[in-house]
Amino acid sequence: MNIKNFTNGLIKENPIFVQLLGMCPTLAVTTSAVNGIGMGLATTAVLISSNAAISILRKFIPAKVRIPAFVVIIASFVTIVGMLMEAFTPALFSALGLFIPLIVVNCIILARAESFASKNGVVASLMDGAGMGLGFTLALFVLGSVRELFGNGTIFDVSLLGANYKPALIMILPPGAFLALGILLALYNVVQIKSSK
Repeated sequence: MNIKNFTNGLIKENPIFVQLLGMCPTLAVTTSAVNGIGMGLATTAVLISSNAAISILRKFIPAKVRIPAFVVIIASFVTIVGMLMEAFTPALFSALGLFIPLIVVNCIILARAESFASKNGVVASLMDGAGMGLGFTLALFVLGSVRELFGNGTIFDVSLLGANYKPALIMILPPGAFLALGILLALYNVVQIKSSK
């Protein structure tokens, strides 16, 4: 059961490619593979921590104040993650900017708190948070890599398309995020349809 909780977030219920949740950071910060991984791992850390805490406290939180209580728990972990990022990865923290504090209102985290962690045990909630977080990270990494590759000709600042490549600058601009995400969603759906036959 716990393995299924983990794998659901990676493929079957991927937050980006299936549920279309968390679109604001998805479109805004994925100008490079590094930014995608950084945002994804920060969100994953918050998801795992908040899911565990909410699962532990679920019987003590009154139903009438559960959403505000969840937001306070999530905000606490976002603050911790933000401070750690600022201390140990200041360049990445600066690149992601405002989107780190906005993890608090990321609908993926609140949705998992409400629909899963508040109703299940700690181990299952940890696995769910890890699966959803890593699925989110994987999607951001793929999108960031595609945008960086076609927008700069690089991935992780390593040139892959040679010196003669003329970058498609639109890919690192906001319209490129929509274009790349649309193409990746279409490819994901084609693969899912073919694998289900």
